[in-house]
Amino acid sequence: MSLNEVRENTDAIINELKGDARFISRITSIGLTPGCRVSIIKNDKNRPVLLYSRDTMIAVNRKECAGILVSEVRA
Repeated sequence: MSLNEVRENTDAIINELKGDARFISRITSIGLTPGCRVSIIKNDKNRPVLLYSRDTMIAVNRKECAGILVSEVRA
């Protein structure tokens, strides 16, 4: 599933990044790499997804979220 499909207050692990080299370079430079755990803080429709990862709060726009494939972490 893509990052924008994950519900609020849910943890996920990034499995794969899909997109051009510029997109992948930008996303990995802010610390979102395969194997990275993220916590979804806010996921409202038509708004950027707010997530917490590596001691940093990050807002990722919905178009970019479609290229970040994740799997939910079951508690």
